[in-house]
Amino acid sequence: MQEPEQIEHQGIIKKIDGNEIDISIVSIAACASCSAKGVCSASDVEEKIVQVKTENAADYDVNETVDIYYKQSLGFRALFLGYLLPFLIVMATLITIMVITGSEGTAGLVSLLTLVPYYLVLHFTKDKLKETFSFSIKKSYPKLSTMTNINFS
Repeated sequence: MQEPEQIEHQGIIKKIDGNEIDISIVSIAACASCSAKGVCSASDVEEKIVQVKTENAADYDVNETVDIYYKQSLGFRALFLGYLLPFLIVMATLITIMVITGSEGTAGLVSLLTLVPYYLVLHFTKDKLKETFSFSIKKSYPKLSTMTNINFS
């Protein structure tokens, strides 16, 4: 049976607190390496801190380079909850209220207001969501393709 695909990032451990490890990931936009990045303002480099819970936090040290990963299916689920489902809710409400009242203003206002309870529900279930959308950690070892000057004699 094929293992589920994983999304993996390399980061540096910034803080260890009990069984929680804070890891810094440098996120680089696709255009950050473009030769014309000075012309446009779309390039950005951003540091993100990811918190990983692990039972073996004592095996890691601050400033150690590690790999963090999660299942690709979780990324799609996060995309669905954060973008697609709210869009579908707004569109369904907009069409329904438009058919019922015939007023575009009322339909637009009510459809936007449906986002308030949606995001409140997400906010109050964030602890459950943190368990679902959790990262895993493993020690980072040099990749063979990036190793140079290897002497096997």
